Formats: sequence, structure tokens, C-alpha cells
Amino acid sequence: MLELAIIGGGPAGITAGLYACRGGLKDVVMFDMGMPGGQITQSSEIENYPGVKEVKSGLDFMQDWLPQAEHFGLKFEMSAVDKITKNHDGSFKVSFLDGSSQDAISVIVATGSVPKRGGFEGEGEFFGRGVSTCATCDGFFYKGKEVVVLGGGDSALEEAHYLAKICKKVYLVHRRDSFRAAPSTVERVKRTENIELILNASVKKVFGDAMGVSGVELDTKDGIRTLDVPGIFVFVGRNVNNGVLKQEDGSYLCELAQSGEIKVDLKMRTNVAGLFAAGDVRSDAARQVVCAAADGAVAALEAISYVDNFKGGH
Repeated sequence: MLELAIIGGGPAGITAGLYACRGGLKDVVMFDMGMPGGQITQSSEIENYPGVKEVKSGLDFMQDWLPQAEHFGLKFEMSAVDKITKNHDGSFKVSFLDGSSQDAISVIVATGSVPKRGGFEGEGEFFGRGVSTCATCDGFFYKGKEVVVLGGGDSALEEAHYLAKICKKVYLVHRRDSFRAAPSTVERVKRTENIELILNASVKKVFGDAMGVSGVELDTKDGIRTLDVPGIFVFVGRNVNNGVLKQEDGSYLCELAQSGEIKVDLKMRTNVAGLFAAGDVRSDAARQVVCAAADGAVAALEAISYVDNFKGGH
């Protein structure tokens, strides 16, 4: 039986593996269906990770993370996890898509979440070159420039307000005439002078050249409108990768937030003993690499304590 199974190979999962193994656990395996690194490997530039002064691509940034963790004993298996269930003795069963399974005393779920796409022409082509889903990550690149924000929920309005402090002007585009965001957030955005609301409108396409985005074409109630901007931020929701927690009867192994994110306390503990969550899959995640790594460390330290107590009681 494994002492710890880690599901997901992004910054949270790898850091959890590093801390768990360095902290004394012997049988720790991280499972991921692809090569480790997570979503951050798709980023073109990382410049806000403390202590890393050199600007790197996400791929370059993550290349040493797994080897460092493996040095301390983490094992990595490229396997697709189907679901996690609880055994009668309090341990967990990790089942894989190929029909095999492994038991583990504790589990850390670090499967992340992915931003939903806006569905407009050119979105995929210019993703990472003017199309972004993270204002905290990429807002600085548009300092003093004009940008578009697409969305009408809390995230869209909060990110638009954040960008307004950096950018010359923010065009907030929403397909309806009212917002889903909290009233206080809506009022704050409306009071921000350099945010222009474009309601009852949708993004038709983005266009540009080899250098990146140079404009956004909108479909508005008054016809087509073109904005000459170098960037667009898309906030139309996220798909939380919580499928491994779904049980045979359609319920979930632990408590989830309404958004589908895993509810945890400050120690990354779910409401199921021995089951932890870290990174973007957990509730109220900041969706930053440094925060995901911190989550992984906290979850691992708690897992070490749980495994010690579990062994002491068996």
C-alpha cells in the first residue's frame, strides 16, 4: 500500500511530492496522464516567481521541478486516474482507466482547473500572444496600453478593476445588459473612470500578426465595432477537474463548493480524513504558481502527520 498517492503533476502536485518524500514518507507516487508541469508550461513568460530573476517560458521554468522531487524519492507514473474511493479500513483505492488500481493511506488531489474558452475566432491561434486568462500573470505586459476583458461574473469584473490600475483603458465586454457579479463589485467597476462597459455585445474575433494581437472585433447591438488593442483577457468561467472524486452513485467523495472546487481548510484538508486538495482544484485558489506550490507543501506536511497517525492506529 502506498503511503501517499498524489493525483496531478502540476506545481502543487510536484511540490507535495518533494515535501512528502523529504519529510520521511517512503512510498509516494504521483500520477498524471501526461508529462508533469501543469498548465503553467503553456505560458510564454514567467517573471513573478520569487527568487527567479530570469524571465523564463513556463516549460523552462518547470523542467527541474520533477527531477528535484525524484531526487528525494518521489515516483512518477504516467497513468490516467479514473476515480478515488474509500476503503473499509480508512485507506483509499485509486482506480485507473486501464482497470488497475492501487491502495494508498492518504491522497492529495492536485488536478487543477482549466479556464473556459470564449469561443471566438483567433482565440486559439493567439493564446499566449495577446489572449490571456490571467490578469495577475500577464497584466504587467500591457502597462499603459488598452485591453479588452470578456465576461460578466465576479472574476471578470475583479480582473477588469485590477487591470484598470495598470492599463490606460479597459473595455469590459459582456453579452448581457446586467452582471452576475456581486453588486459591490459592479458598483466599483462602474465608478472606475478608465473602464468602459460594452454590454449586449460579444467578441467575434481577434486578429494580429506574428507579433501577437493587434485588434478585437466585437458584435454589438449597433453593429460591428473594432478595437485597436494588443490584448484580451477572457473570464467566462472555469472547468474544475474534480472528476476523480465522482462515485458510482453520482455523488462526490468529499464536499465541493457550488463552483465544483474542493472545499478545504487552511491545512488543505477536505472533510474526509486523509484526503487533501491543493492548487487550482481547491476552493478560493489564487491560481498562481507560488500559491499552488505553497498548497502542495502544506498538504504534504499534513499528509505526513496523517500517515504517521494511521500507522500508529493499525
